[in-house]
Amino acid sequence: MTIASAALLLFLILDPLGNIPVFLSLLRGMPARRQRIVLARELLIALAVLMLFLWCGQYALTAMHLRQESVSIAGGIVLFLIGIRMIFPPPEGLMGEIPEGEPFIVPMAIPLVAGPSGMAAVMLMGTQEPNRMGAWSLALVLAWGATAAILFSATLLYKWLGQRALMALERLMGMLLVAISVQMLLDGLGTYLRSSQVA
Repeated sequence: MTIASAALLLFLILDPLGNIPVFLSLLRGMPARRQRIVLARELLIALAVLMLFLWCGQYALTAMHLRQESVSIAGGIVLFLIGIRMIFPPPEGLMGEIPEGEPFIVPMAIPLVAGPSGMAAVMLMGTQEPNRMGAWSLALVLAWGATAAILFSATLLYKWLGQRALMALERLMGMLLVAISVQMLLDGLGTYLRSSQVA
């Protein structure tokens, strides 16, 4: 996987376009300056969490005696479920009911930006090719930067595109995510079957 393809995968998982309506509803009622401060804080927390999973995920897997194939299969299943929810969103929204008050960590940083699918994806990258941590870190920063740019422009994008266009884009991203998740699942199963035959 190249840096560009890894960044694209992470960008799809972070789902900034799908998060625009949720972020706007969470930040509604705050002064514009406070909105920017809260958004910057939550995005930085999400980046820190994803970096932690990228750099420390392999040690956690070793401690729990989990194989890479397990993470690949589990990550594929989680991505598949998230992709399906993006294509067919439930009435209460992608992440369910949202708590009131100024958000702190939950739900903006976790799970809207740094969700289980993102954590699983970066952990998988770090464990499969630990010698390319610099490349994966760059891919994560690129995806996070694009996500931050879109979310900081959320009000303008919402007015310009409208809710219907944003929903259509989110469903398209969901389709791509489903396809990627199936590939991850097949790769994990293929690796597991090959290692079982060798054993």
